[in-house]
Amino acid sequence: MNVKIIPVTTDVQIQDVATLAFTIWNEHFVSIIGQEQVDYMVAKFQSYPALKEQVQNGYEYFLFELDNTFLGYMGIHKEKDALFLSKLYLLQDARGKGIARKALHFLKELCHTYKLHRIWLTCNKYNEHTLTVYKHLGFQIIATQESDIGEGYIMDDYILEYILTCKIVPKSTSSSLRIRQRGAKPRA
Repeated sequence: MNVKIIPVTTDVQIQDVATLAFTIWNEHFVSIIGQEQVDYMVAKFQSYPALKEQVQNGYEYFLFELDNTFLGYMGIHKEKDALFLSKLYLLQDARGKGIARKALHFLKELCHTYKLHRIWLTCNKYNEHTLTVYKHLGFQIIATQESDIGEGYIMDDYILEYILTCKIVPKSTSSSLRIRQRGAKPRA
């Protein structure tokens, strides 16, 4: 699957992200947090005005595209010592197809460019499938966080992080060296 990761640079693309957010949040999160909180959070954090303000405040957004169809999006923010993965959402039919793995590879390349060694994110404690995916990709839960987001709603999240480190691992058949990322499985 040749999914493209497209930087969001125009108002039309920001609206595309908002449209995807509405669909994805209603597909995925109603069973976890309920319709009223989904409606509130989409309006507060995922609507066109909210996304536009985030972009103006340094957030970067990317669309996942295959065959001229958008499958999802992610939002990031470069911090002093880490890359914050604010959002990574996929349409239901796009899940399980390796897009999250491709996104992580893209994020690791950004970290290399920015000279950052850590990616962190928050994930709802009851979003079990997504937590499993993040753990499979190498993220680890490092803390819990409850955030009051207004109107009586609380985000009850885990904080996860992915540490980018390089280790020099000797090849078993020669004296040359190869670099392996922490958590990566050695080749046989």
